[in-house]
Amino acid sequence: MKKVRLKDSDELWLAGDLINRGPDSLKVLRKLRQLGEQTRIVLGNHDLHFLAIVFGGHSAGAKDTLGDLLAADDVEELAHWLRGQKLLHSAYGHTMVHAGLPPQWGLKQAQTYAREVEAVIGQSEEEAAAAALSYRDFFASMYGNKPSLWDPALNGMDRLRCIVNYLTRMRLLYPDGSMDFAHKGPLRDLPQGLSPWFASESGQREGQTVLFGHWASLNGDARAPRCVALDTGCVWGRELTAYRLDDGVKLSQPAITG
Repeated sequence: MKKVRLKDSDELWLAGDLINRGPDSLKVLRKLRQLGEQTRIVLGNHDLHFLAIVFGGHSAGAKDTLGDLLAADDVEELAHWLRGQKLLHSAYGHTMVHAGLPPQWGLKQAQTYAREVEAVIGQSEEEAAAAALSYRDFFASMYGNKPSLWDPALNGMDRLRCIVNYLTRMRLLYPDGSMDFAHKGPLRDLPQGLSPWFASESGQREGQTVLFGHWASLNGDARAPRCVALDTGCVWGRELTAYRLDDGVKLSQPAITG
């Protein structure tokens, strides 16, 4: 934030995975919550994982770096704030999402499907008490790779899980549009029969520039028009990258180690 000289009048967009795999998850959430309306945040799979621990009864994994956050006095307060964030944000000709936009969805469809999930995970306690599926139910049942293919007829948790997986976990797709969850490597190592979600210039993106993270092994190069990969492997000791909406300039900060 110091390097980009963030001003009070600026908006700070964050493409998800705010926490986990780094040393200061607690400080990150407290700082972003403090910034309030200046931020535009979409949730990533690691953020949802944290919420599934707090609200869904799941346990932290061996590789998680959430200890300080989970032990904090304000952990539930921060978790309630986090579950009020979005899965997709569009403005100024840009659409930000953690993993990407599946080519079988138009932008308006993606926005509608994202709002379906946001309406559940962002419920008030009163709404949750009256709902057939509460946000706690969602986080308890969120994990899973099935269904891996979108069908508008899906309902209940299958529908919500499929939407979430496309928006927060997707990298590669089979020809029918179903998701592969195994490959996380670079484009040069693509398994046969699979292609990245951004492989074809989709007219359904309606001229939007898509900003996404999630796929660290791309190292910031999607090699696709109007698709900006932001994850440059800071988690692996490389760089943290910001993209300036005004002019498309990228700014990078080497990982701080030691």
